[in-house]
Amino acid sequence: MVLSSVDDSRSSRDGWKLIGETMRAQWKGITAGVVVGILWTVGKVAAPLLVRTAIDKGIVADDGQALLFWSLAIAGAGVIAATFTGLRRYIAFRESRWTELVLRDRLFAHLQRLHFAFHDENQTGELMSRANTDLQQVQQFVVLVPLTISNALTVASVAVILAIIDPVLTVLALGGLPFLNWMGKRFSSRLHVPAMAIQRESAELASVVEESVSGIRVVKGFGAEQGQTDRLRHEADDVYRESMAAARVRATYLPAMELLPNIGLVAVLGYGGHQVLDGSLSLGSFVAFNVYVVLLIWPLRMLGMIIAQAQRSAASAQRVHEILVTDPDIADRRDALSLPPRDRDHPGGEVRFEGVDFGYGVGAMPVLTGFELRVAPGESVALVGATGSGKSTVAHLLPRFYDVDAGRVCLDGVDVRDIKLVELRRAVGIVFEETFLFHDTVAANIAFADGDADQDQIERAARLAGAHEFICDLPEGYATLVGERGFSLSGGQRQRLAIARAILADPRVLILDDATSAVDPTKEHEIRGALAEVMAGRSTIVIAHRPATVALADRVVLVDEGRVAAEGTHEALLAGNARYREVLASAEVGPEADDGREPADVG
Repeated sequence: MVLSSVDDSRSSRDGWKLIGETMRAQWKGITAGVVVGILWTVGKVAAPLLVRTAIDKGIVADDGQALLFWSLAIAGAGVIAATFTGLRRYIAFRESRWTELVLRDRLFAHLQRLHFAFHDENQTGELMSRANTDLQQVQQFVVLVPLTISNALTVASVAVILAIIDPVLTVLALGGLPFLNWMGKRFSSRLHVPAMAIQRESAELASVVEESVSGIRVVKGFGAEQGQTDRLRHEADDVYRESMAAARVRATYLPAMELLPNIGLVAVLGYGGHQVLDGSLSLGSFVAFNVYVVLLIWPLRMLGMIIAQAQRSAASAQRVHEILVTDPDIADRRDALSLPPRDRDHPGGEVRFEGVDFGYGVGAMPVLTGFELRVAPGESVALVGATGSGKSTVAHLLPRFYDVDAGRVCLDGVDVRDIKLVELRRAVGIVFEETFLFHDTVAANIAFADGDADQDQIERAARLAGAHEFICDLPEGYATLVGERGFSLSGGQRQRLAIARAILADPRVLILDDATSAVDPTKEHEIRGALAEVMAGRSTIVIAHRPATVALADRVVLVDEGRVAAEGTHEALLAGNARYREVLASAEVGPEADDGREPADVG
């Protein structure tokens, strides 16, 4: 599934649904924030009433003691408001950060459950944007919820008090609210489209940055810095264009929304001032009324900010929701089975491909057609074939990265579609052609599949992989940080660490997907010695094109056009099969005609 970048009528609804579901799970914390907000409102709303009393009973009545008493009461109300202001903001940020944490954990876990095809079809930068920028937008909305509720209570309370003080003045002060509400709705609908576009374009910008940084060696190798800079500028221009569209909407509506409360204040000063001069309104009530009107300006001004943030957050939540509602194509069946137990007499590792048909995607050209293969427990089989023949696809189907279109793949007599995924993938260890190491220590990379492995187990795996000696020569030995993707090490060193990682997992079946491709041919014998020791007594599928690596296997299978074309020992096929000789010859000639490196096998 390719994630959509098109706005639709469901965007806002689905986004709000996700936000609502998450907030309902936090009802206790949000309720606490509302309660604190109510207490804050009490302190804020009480102050003008105390000011009125201080003026009328202290200043106008010329009573010093009353003035002192009510002044202290005003100070007390201020302390209450200040105290609950801090507490209100603390709870609001605590709950919003918790919302972000819950959604990020949920999104990350779901991304890891999603099938390979999903990750094949969607850019890493796009997914990163949804897991970071979009979740931050949701967090910024949730933080406003308790603040908005307390502001709404303030507006309601002030409106009631104003009506009690003077109904006519109240109409003058609040008469623009219906128009303000109408403008707020128009503002919301107009802002939704550019808000969604900003998130979409920001994701595309993040994709360019991620690809440029991850592929910096390719960029520099081809002198393509200017091309990537142009791509970034194009995407940045798109973000700027959509941001300016949103800014124009804000510039159109926010000034009017801010002006209305101030117009009410001017009307109150004009009409109320004449009432004070006529004696129909006390000076204290007039001052209090104006304080209340001023008190309304900030909550009403925040209305525009809240609407803008709400629209952007709903758009972001929709983008997160789109991932969360994507069902994994590869998942455990309800009645998923465990693998048969293994012991010394029954080590397991039998692999069968029975009449397998497979193509990458609906309607795609078939990669495997009627593919048949059996690997006996403890046997090593090498798959040899031209690029695109389907060799690496075999490695993808056994651990169920993809499901077959027809036929079945079995491990120890059980269809892999019936095996619990966790058990299946722990039973199949893979050393990929492109070695990926994490920015962590050498020891942590080797123990990646088993975080509880002790140092002896780690060193044993490293020795079997022929990696122990070069690890000991590193500055910090096994505690050395390998750097991002392990590029501080040579290709052969990375490959040996990957082999050690697979060994430590102790799989029933080991798949070596062109595991010597990154190794200099002059050093290949070092890896071959390690591989021979690792493969001994373990079911192994070797995908290779170098004759010396192919010769390590007990049996060689020639794969051609998605089928098994021939099988036998390396020597027998070399002597009696012209197609086998042709495939090996093309693999040997290719590097000389290219740049001296082995060609990538993308079969």
